[in-house]
Amino acid sequence: MSWEKVRKRNGELEDFSPAKITKAIYKALAACGKESEEEAEKLTGEVLKLLPERVKSSIPEVEEIQDTVEEVLMREGFPEVARAYILYREKRRELREAKQKLFGVKDDLKLSLNAVQVLQERYLLRDEEGRIIETPRKMMKRVARAVAEVDARYGKDVDKAYSEFYEMLTSLYFLPNSPTLMNAGTPLGQLSACFVLPVEDSIESIFDALREMALIHKSGGGTGFTFTHLRPRGDRVSTTGGRASGPVSFMRIFDTATEVVKQGGKRRGANMGILRFNHPDIREFIHAKEKTGFLENFNLSVAITDEEMEKVRKGEELELCNPKDGKVWEKINARELFKMLAQSAWRSGEPGLIFLDEINRHNPTPSQGIIEATNPCGEVPLLPYESCNLGSINLARMVEGGKIDYQRIKETVKRAVHFLDNVIDANRYPLPQVQKMVEGNRKIGLGVMGFADMLAKIGVSYYSEEALKIAEEVMNFISLQARCASQELAEERGTFPNYPESIWKDKNLPLRNATLTSIAPTGSISLIASVSSGIEPFFALAFRRYVLDNTELLEVNPLLEEKLKSYQIPEEIWKVILEKGNLEGVDVPEELHRLFITALEIPPSFHIRMQAAFQKYVDNAVSKTINLPESATPQDVEEAYLLAHELKCKGITVYRYGSRPQQVLYLGAEKYCEAC
Repeated sequence: MSWEKVRKRNGELEDFSPAKITKAIYKALAACGKESEEEAEKLTGEVLKLLPERVKSSIPEVEEIQDTVEEVLMREGFPEVARAYILYREKRRELREAKQKLFGVKDDLKLSLNAVQVLQERYLLRDEEGRIIETPRKMMKRVARAVAEVDARYGKDVDKAYSEFYEMLTSLYFLPNSPTLMNAGTPLGQLSACFVLPVEDSIESIFDALREMALIHKSGGGTGFTFTHLRPRGDRVSTTGGRASGPVSFMRIFDTATEVVKQGGKRRGANMGILRFNHPDIREFIHAKEKTGFLENFNLSVAITDEEMEKVRKGEELELCNPKDGKVWEKINARELFKMLAQSAWRSGEPGLIFLDEINRHNPTPSQGIIEATNPCGEVPLLPYESCNLGSINLARMVEGGKIDYQRIKETVKRAVHFLDNVIDANRYPLPQVQKMVEGNRKIGLGVMGFADMLAKIGVSYYSEEALKIAEEVMNFISLQARCASQELAEERGTFPNYPESIWKDKNLPLRNATLTSIAPTGSISLIASVSSGIEPFFALAFRRYVLDNTELLEVNPLLEEKLKSYQIPEEIWKVILEKGNLEGVDVPEELHRLFITALEIPPSFHIRMQAAFQKYVDNAVSKTINLPESATPQDVEEAYLLAHELKCKGITVYRYGSRPQQVLYLGAEKYCEAC
């Protein structure tokens, strides 16, 4: 007898899948050091033979299938594997109860405790009394349905789109940026993550931008600005006879407004503040965040040109010019100023750099102006009033049998491009200027997360030439498939309106979207999917993470946990790993250290090479932290900045571990364990 469906614990039906039984048995075998796909397949066959005797109804219950698996394992001479399987079931039961008890969430997607906590804090809908009224699966239904409804405008089958989107989201093959998960299918309906707003040299423009920023933050988006056009501190204001206070003073107002607005929102407001390398106030800007608590709601980057980088390399003179009239205010040695920048980044992690010429060499719509600013994490360079909708493919789920499943990637890319293009139409824009720009260019940013997990699953060390090669191959494949998907949409729906004046017209490549790819940091959505962030290596194998304004989460790498069980590593070694956060100097097989190398064990130059490898095939930009150990020097920062420019990155952010009194990620779990 065979079944088409199985009944889950929550009463819902899903397709009966022998492959899931095989996977569960394989994991139990691996936990006992008996990894064998052949044995797992054989035992699954025995389970399928026995099931008709154990199941009397037309639809089997999940518990009935699991009981049968236990019986087969015992009968076939695998008592220790049966015990591992039973322990796993018990752990899952305890985890379900903990989620319900701690967070009031009924987890119907088998997510991690950390994932459920983040969903409970920020994503799941609540009633007027603040009680959660949806499960993670219902959230995915809400999002999939709202985005699929757009297909009706183009005469397409909405139910087909809904089914494809829902499957993609619930399988965690792809997740969109946070505002889409939060707001799709709700009255707010603002789905974009990142915006750039113009700030011109007048009080009217400055406070217009401030108001617009507040509206965007209220709706869940982040904002980027260049303050380069503001006159420097001390310049005469002709209308009042007074003196200008300079860009940094006005940034304080934006920072304070962000602080106030975020108190009432689900999502902490974030900004990117940018100033040109040749602005007279550049030194004040460079040192701005060395003072603790100042501009806390801003990331800072210095915008620099190729010509200025050349002056830095040669130690030549740089003219600092008033943007109001172009007059030279001061002449300074470019290399000395660059050293000052590197010294500040060494102390505080900021500012980073954005390379203006490299960004604008790839500007898809140069007729609409030059790009001067990015979103808060730097992965999307945008024109004034543009926003971008982002989403990431979960590469950890794109592995089958120890190999990259390119067919699955291809299918996921096609659906993800369709999804993100629909988001543009489903969106409720906070400003009419933004709607006009977005609908004119239809930019999307499809990226990845779980890259480090994927490498570990296929047996490749992140710190290897092979990993760089895989990065290029995978991103090139995603980029090509995204363009194919965008071309298909263009045939059905038309090219983006500004296509005739774009670089794609010159290349005779009719696309629906002016940009297609971008690598975001994926902080929250990678937590939901329980995978490594973006293209980062594992930060640590056990660590404390602060999210949501000081909520502390403990994370232990689940892939390593499986490996430690399969190698039957004793408990005292586990405790050492939890305390250290990495395997350096720990008595484990060399293969584990090779596969689970962590960010601070990798030289900064290799981090940059990895960023550059992805950037080759990314339309927008790549957000990646260049991690430096606590022992790094300002000279190391300077060299990192120079290498990033040489390798044609569009920007760079460095972070020296321990350089701030509070940071987002901490090595090890000892503090968390003590607190518990």
